Amino acid sequence: MTAPEPDIESLEELDARRWIVLTIGVAATVAFVALRLVVALGGHDPLPADVWWHALMLVTETDAGVLAAWVPSIVGGTIGMIVIGILLVGAFAWRRRFWDAANLAAAIVIVVAIGAPMAAIIARTRPGDSLAERVATSFPSGHTAVATTFAVTLALLLRRWWIWVGGIVWVVYMMWARTYLHAHWLSDVLAGLLEGIAVACLVWCAVEALRARRALRAEKPPPDE
Repeated sequence: MTAPEPDIESLEELDARRWIVLTIGVAATVAFVALRLVVALGGHDPLPADVWWHALMLVTETDAGVLAAWVPSIVGGTIGMIVIGILLVGAFAWRRRFWDAANLAAAIVIVVAIGAPMAAIIARTRPGDSLAERVATSFPSGHTAVATTFAVTLALLLRRWWIWVGGIVWVVYMMWARTYLHAHWLSDVLAGLLEGIAVACLVWCAVEALRARRALRAEKPPPDE
């Protein structure tokens, strides 16, 4: 079944919600830029908070912890996210929720298109004792950015409290895992979090604005002949 176009009353509610999400998206963008400047001013060296968190991960490292950290790192890797993304977009399309399918697909493509080249250009060095990747593409964390984009986008589209809770747990788990494997500094995963929030919120606002505009045109009476 095709998802019905929103009526005028629901459009007013959507407009209010869109302004809230837009504000969050802009705030996340500003925070990301600020963090990027702080890291750049520090010569891309680890910040004091990075050093402290890295030391904490080292003293708490266990074989069981490393194994647990590899789970989201593998599932949330490139292949895992492509497969999950195709399945979720396909599920929305199968339910004829084409706007939602387009929203999720656009958010995934945009967050990767922004994050991957940015990480390569910034070329921040990962911790020297990384148990995972060693390429100098540490800032921002792509795993965290994509995980956050998935979580926030699905929560905005489906509007279920348990999706918000599950998404928060998954993102925090991912952030911990990437630093536990020493693949990223704390500021890297915080940057990935902010990037994911910004992309998910701004893409959702853009898609919903287009959807609302189409609904308003559909509500207009036909011109008199």
